[in-house]
Amino acid sequence: MILDRPIAIAGAGSIGCFVGGMLAAGGHRVALLARPRVIEEIESNGLRLTSFDGSERQIASNQLTLSEHPSILADAGAVLVTVKSADTADIADIIARHAPADAVIVSLQNGIGNVAVLRQRLPGRRVLAAMVPFNVGSLGAGRFHRATSGDVVIEQDDSDTASQLSVPGLKVHATSDIAGVQWGKLLVNLNNALNALGDLPLRHQLAQRSWRRLFADQLAEGLEAVRSEGVRPVSSTPVPAGWTPHLLRLPDTLFATLLGGTMKIDAEARSSMWEDLQRGRRTEIDYLQGVIIAIADRRGLQVPLSRRVVALIKNAEAAAKGSPGLTPEQIRA
Repeated sequence: MILDRPIAIAGAGSIGCFVGGMLAAGGHRVALLARPRVIEEIESNGLRLTSFDGSERQIASNQLTLSEHPSILADAGAVLVTVKSADTADIADIIARHAPADAVIVSLQNGIGNVAVLRQRLPGRRVLAAMVPFNVGSLGAGRFHRATSGDVVIEQDDSDTASQLSVPGLKVHATSDIAGVQWGKLLVNLNNALNALGDLPLRHQLAQRSWRRLFADQLAEGLEAVRSEGVRPVSSTPVPAGWTPHLLRLPDTLFATLLGGTMKIDAEARSSMWEDLQRGRRTEIDYLQGVIIAIADRRGLQVPLSRRVVALIKNAEAAAKGSPGLTPEQIRA
């Protein structure tokens, strides 16, 4: 049982610190494998978790086990993987060397290829896919803020891992179609790059029809690519994936009336890719729009907007000056 042993967060950044902190607040023993900067923040300030709904939790540093050394994984009953997709192979090798063979491994990462990498490098271990629908921002001084709504979804298994990880304030549900859920999340995450390029809060961006039409066109490219692979994406909102591009193109007032209540978003929330650009970090564009392009290349599809967005993000990464603050028209150009 997961409850009998510590839960380790492998690569505790924004999502990892928030999830780990909520689990600790819910009574679990939690170990954070993190970078020195994150450890120093938490040791100095504790772990402060805030949310769009006004809730707040403070976890003292002595309630957590903190280390940059992977020996922290040694007695874990579960390892929750929260590293960037490009680092999945490396963290898998670390888990192989340091985590118990019977620990359940759960990928809480963006993208759809990480579980395959984990399973390939961790043969014989129980590896589960999951989807985190919400955005978490790192605000400094040990504070991590959940800016959007939604519940975590985990691949159904015989041990009912989902219910073991569910705590007050962090609901976790099981699904028998995790592949569909992950593809649905990937499609929604195509907006991450648009938000990063536009330098606008998410709520302000989605309130403008020109931005929503741009997002709708990205979704349309993505949906065509995903369906060509025989995948039926499961929407992470009450709106079916196939309807979303049409609804995004509605006039502002009608869109707000029909879809305003499907997701709660903080006024200042921005995408994780925007934060990556601001901090000069490598983005996950290759694991989002890059996946759509790879499918298009295999299937002979035209995805000009996806190619344009990837090029713009790569340019912004190379310039290392944060978001370029483009308009929808400039992105389309």
